[in-house]
Amino acid sequence: MAISMGGGGEEKPMSDINTTPLVDVMLVLLIIFLIAVPVAIQTIQKLHIPIMVSQESKDKVENLLLTVSTTDAAGRSAGDPGFEGANLGGECRIYFNNITPVDSVELRDMAFKRLDDIVKRAGGPEALVANPELVPQVHIRGDINAPWRCIAGAIYNVQISGYPTVGFISNPVDPAG
Repeated sequence: MAISMGGGGEEKPMSDINTTPLVDVMLVLLIIFLIAVPVAIQTIQKLHIPIMVSQESKDKVENLLLTVSTTDAAGRSAGDPGFEGANLGGECRIYFNNITPVDSVELRDMAFKRLDDIVKRAGGPEALVANPELVPQVHIRGDINAPWRCIAGAIYNVQISGYPTVGFISNPVDPAG
């Protein structure tokens, strides 16, 4: 803080800030960016990215995919002819790996067996603790009209089976729509 040294005998702090050095620094930065951006753009346009064939990884994590929906108003499941979409009051439907319809007990048993096979193949729980990237996750795709009770039931059953991580899959936002 500066102190005014004027006449009058009473000294009080001055709260004015000198902004001239700040403006000088900002102008220098502006000039630097105005020069650097065209140089960077010219450099980026001359890059040649190699084209390579991608191959599936042998140590790929086998994530568990679940689809959660309900029956429609007429009691039809997704995939049945005439299915009109999930209904908030409908019965919960869970599809293991997005294909096989299962109930809660089957989901728990199949998820546990699948995780147990992955742990054995990896060399035991110690191998998964040493390399957390090998731990499979559960990805749930829930119908927008499926009630939370159905999705929460699926989460509960896979967590009881031993899966530590549960995530949700959604559709990306359509920029045109």
